[in-house]
Amino acid sequence: MAMSTMIHNHLPSTLNAGANRVPVICAHQQFVHDHHPKAKMSNPGARLVESLSHLLHLHIEPPSRKNNVPHDQFPNWDLFIEEKHNTPTISPKEVISDKWRELHGSMDWDNLLDPLHPWLRREIVKYGEFAQATYDSFDFDSFSEYCGSCRYNKNKLFEKLGLDKNGYKVTKFIYAMSHVQMPQWLQRSNLMETWSKDSNWMGYVAVSDNEETRRIGRRDIVVAWRGTVAPSEWYEDFQRKLEPIGMGDSKVEHGFLSIYASKSESTRYNKSSASEQVMKEVRKLVKFYEGRGEQVSLTITGHSLGGALALLNAYEAAAIFPGLPVSVISFGAPRVGNSAFREELDELGVKTLRVVIKQDFVPRMPGIVFNESLEQFDEITGTLEWIYTHVGTELRLDVSSSPYLKRGFNPLGFHSLETYLHLIDGFLSTNSAFRPDSRRDIALVNKACDMLVDELRIPHFWYQLANKGLVCNEHGRWVKPKRDPEDIPSPIGEACNYALKIEGQESYQIKNV
Repeated sequence: MAMSTMIHNHLPSTLNAGANRVPVICAHQQFVHDHHPKAKMSNPGARLVESLSHLLHLHIEPPSRKNNVPHDQFPNWDLFIEEKHNTPTISPKEVISDKWRELHGSMDWDNLLDPLHPWLRREIVKYGEFAQATYDSFDFDSFSEYCGSCRYNKNKLFEKLGLDKNGYKVTKFIYAMSHVQMPQWLQRSNLMETWSKDSNWMGYVAVSDNEETRRIGRRDIVVAWRGTVAPSEWYEDFQRKLEPIGMGDSKVEHGFLSIYASKSESTRYNKSSASEQVMKEVRKLVKFYEGRGEQVSLTITGHSLGGALALLNAYEAAAIFPGLPVSVISFGAPRVGNSAFREELDELGVKTLRVVIKQDFVPRMPGIVFNESLEQFDEITGTLEWIYTHVGTELRLDVSSSPYLKRGFNPLGFHSLETYLHLIDGFLSTNSAFRPDSRRDIALVNKACDMLVDELRIPHFWYQLANKGLVCNEHGRWVKPKRDPEDIPSPIGEACNYALKIEGQESYQIKNV
């Protein structure tokens, strides 16, 4: 039985009680943990939690009355908060053109992670924010006819989310479906008439503009994949079946591959699979920029499930484009395939940096028991093709390193991508305290969880549409607003003509990047 129940990121759980469940991909970034901190746990209950903690190698700290906040470090929280409010959230950009290959794993990030090189820190945060954008712009409203779509068109996405200063432009949206029976937490709109009955928005492709290209030393193509979180379901629904991929002994998790490769002629957005959509766009961009004599790289990022899809994407891209630098920067990603899959990725030259939080449950799955740790017995058992194996280089973070985060058992907060980005921003080394001059806005941590200490006075779960998305019209009625024509995923009527006009201009847009 599941440990958690998924809820919409921007809707109260009461609105989801009667939601229809269907096998499509509409990921959510939250789940409710049945935890009452004031209730005393019985001795058998305490022993059970302790046993599970040891089994899963989780680091669970009991909450203290003051959340273990070092008050000697911040004796006056009001002054500290005021100082933070008057500090820019972005550090000056350094020119990294001479070091970009090392920053993207040409030497497997040797001597760059501990201590963490400041240039690499900034790059990791940049790609993490690209992954976070897939959550911040996703339509979670089950009473919206556009549930499961992106709330903005690709030309406005970064502007709306404040990412336009990063120097990238979105060129393509990616849509996905699945042919497997998906678990309960993958929901869709309650309404009969929706923009799509089969597909959901799963991510996007972007490319660096001319100024950013000069700074980073090459034309960077980015693919960002959206994820979902529900730790218990990773175990229940994504552990049981490895499926062959490629021509060798490589095998990957069946559900991940289904999301990446499924398509159907009866659908509007998945006549081609997510795999085919993304590779068609990457092929176009690589051909265009290499044709201009530019150095091109492909960086793929994602959180949770998105990190798994990023690996599948990298595996395919490296095989199609030999010699193209392909790197993956993932956050809280689960295991994807067996040891043969890992070895093929290495042979293809894919460089993978896995950012994980020590207390996060999801990177331990699938293969919570049968995993790469069994490789020490290979001489006895031989290579086990049916066990799951992590790939690449790991950057390990610890919730307890930040003086701003609460202690105690908080699986939602542990797995939140904003928690990851906060810890990266403050990480210096495993032997150093949290970086005092960290720049990223601390308030972002509580977007979709309750991880910040109460002294900061940041509301939890604060990121949502004003008034749940309702607006007051000219008659004083509170209604759902109509989307701008260019933001409608399945346009009709005049909006369709507008969309066709925009689509006709796309062939010219790439020249303006």
